Amino acid sequence: MRPDTGLSVVVLGGTGFLGRHIHAAFAARGARVHPVSRTAPLCLDLLTTPPDELANLVEQTGADVVVNAAGRAWRSNEKEMAAGNAELVERLIAALSGNPIRLVQLGSVHEYGAGAQDAATSEDHEPAPVTPYGRTKLQATQAVLHATSERNVDGVVLRLANVIGPGVPEGSLFGRVAADLAEAARAGKAAELRLPPLRAARDLVDVGDAVTSVIAAATAPSHAVTGRVINVGRGEAVPMRDLIHRMVALSGLEIPIVEDAEGPPSRTDVAWQCLDIARAERLLGWRPRRTLDDSLRDLLAHVLPAEHPPLGVTTNTH
Repeated sequence: MRPDTGLSVVVLGGTGFLGRHIHAAFAARGARVHPVSRTAPLCLDLLTTPPDELANLVEQTGADVVVNAAGRAWRSNEKEMAAGNAELVERLIAALSGNPIRLVQLGSVHEYGAGAQDAATSEDHEPAPVTPYGRTKLQATQAVLHATSERNVDGVVLRLANVIGPGVPEGSLFGRVAADLAEAARAGKAAELRLPPLRAARDLVDVGDAVTSVIAAATAPSHAVTGRVINVGRGEAVPMRDLIHRMVALSGLEIPIVEDAEGPPSRTDVAWQCLDIARAERLLGWRPRRTLDDSLRDLLAHVLPAEHPPLGVTTNTH
């Protein structure tokens, strides 16, 4: 196994939700981390950067690992998702071909589409995505897997469940609810929380747990992970209605939740998502450690005013 201390790690999308957490975790372990985005110290427009510039970046940083945490999901159309999720990966593969650099591609549970109700979806399940996001992420996964067999790329795909934690984008359900709760706390009054119908059950993973899977994949021996898709989740489907009500309860705010069938629809997707995570434990020695309450409290603490911490979180009075 490669030691993570002393590694040179390039994080594409290094200023985004996942990228920031990945950057911090590698840096805390002594790695030299190079975040790349339109606003990072290494400033590139990843939607347009050609392969030769990406190859120069890898060479200049002396990269041992490239983590692709870039992409388009919320508030993007299919063309933008294709550019940010699939075409970027094609250019990245061209830059890394024949180079002994570990590529950790962050995939998505949405690549699978519908799993069997009341069953966990394994990596052997035939993907059938039903959203533009899932389709474009699957194209990226397929490109990485092809490159490991045909272009000598040392690549692994982590197929992540829905990630939750501080900084989650406001375009997501949890980001939207967190922003509404923060606004209500600042206003000092309870407003009605109107949401689309909360009928789905989702597999979720804490951002801290997701990051430890990235580090494990980056440092695992090639024979264990190269050319593999590895599910990363909690291995359970959680009803979204229950979780949103729990989030509001932890906020300490008495806000009624109204599921509005007449309002703007949520992102069209399948009703059930649950990942089989046995391969992650077998190949990476990884399993989730944090509870959903941990995740919700961290998310709320990130957005609520300091004088209004979530239940179970105390402020420092020293």
